[in-house]
Amino acid sequence: MINKPCTKSVGFLSTYPPSECGLATFTEDLVRSLNVHPVMHTKVIAVLEHQDELLSDATDFSLFKHERSSYIQAAQWANASLDLLVIEHEYGIFGGECGEYILDLVKTLTIPFVITTHTVLLSPSLKQQLILSQAGNLSTNVITMAESSISILASTYGIDIKKIVFIPHGVPGITTQSRNQLKAIYSLQQKTVISSFGLISPAKGLEYGIKAISKLASDHPNLLYLILGKTHPSVKEINGESYRQQLINLSQRLGIKKNVHFIDKYLTKEEIMAYLGLSDAYLTPYLSKEQAVSGTLAYAMGCGRVIISTPYRYAQEMLGNGRGLLAKFKDAASIAACIQTVLEHPMQKKRMENKTLAIGKTMLWSNVAQKYADLFGNILKTTHRDSSEVAAINQSEMQVE
Repeated sequence: MINKPCTKSVGFLSTYPPSECGLATFTEDLVRSLNVHPVMHTKVIAVLEHQDELLSDATDFSLFKHERSSYIQAAQWANASLDLLVIEHEYGIFGGECGEYILDLVKTLTIPFVITTHTVLLSPSLKQQLILSQAGNLSTNVITMAESSISILASTYGIDIKKIVFIPHGVPGITTQSRNQLKAIYSLQQKTVISSFGLISPAKGLEYGIKAISKLASDHPNLLYLILGKTHPSVKEINGESYRQQLINLSQRLGIKKNVHFIDKYLTKEEIMAYLGLSDAYLTPYLSKEQAVSGTLAYAMGCGRVIISTPYRYAQEMLGNGRGLLAKFKDAASIAACIQTVLEHPMQKKRMENKTLAIGKTMLWSNVAQKYADLFGNILKTTHRDSSEVAAINQSEMQVE
């Protein structure tokens, strides 16, 4: 039997570096930011795809995604080792249909737990709805990074609205040089830079960004579109680099090869902030209206950059009140018109940058981590969840079959 430490231990269940994904980076940033709080000790349960996957020294326990028994073992370890568990929830990182194995874990927990929702679907499948509904109703709190998701979690998933807490996505507080200085470092002094970064997949809609650049390049020959990032591992495993090659072929076919550059690597946070810092605008031409949160858009907010985006839910929320420009889905002409606004109206560009920067400052990890610490502190003052609550939900008609 493992004895609990005297200090309050908060565990995080998530993918974690060296895993290369946004969820892993998010959790690492949050854990590091919380570690400045002396009354709180953080631990990590890393979700692994394979038994031989590399582990960080910061990892305290491993959960193997596709092994159902591993979820019970992880819950038992958490019960013995932690005072509170935070589950970073994304359907795809857990095993079973729609990640249903996570229910085995939450039903075994005897300590309080919090769910941070990285995906909140407006129209989920029945299975998706039942999983998040059950887990959410067993939890002490459900965190959302988009205020627009609060009503959806309550109405669509039946989660008690008093449990739902809004905490914005965090962004690094990395100080960079000026835009002109950064452009000089990267030999881009004469370029007007539009950038997109993140793990590349067809859902990102980058072909519409390339087509938009092709509509402007003849009048703006110094326009440069930087597409930054590796191909998403799950996409690469199934389709190799076919999507990236399609994008490269498209830029060549449109005659704008010199206007579109690909940086094929998983960027460090310092590199991300530098590329955003030298950008004149940031573009997220995503295809799905359902996108509840975007870490890349949050980072661009943190840098105070003009953001051009398709109107997915998170973009609508973050770019309202003149903080950015919204283009139509799958519409290169609409994206091009937004880029043209940035190119030809410098004063409007400056006003938007000031507005995004003002919001971005509130999203620095130092500020966001304090909100998490306050929430965790309040939870840890109360008693642990009554095991009868678990039994009641297990016997309810909401049981996932």
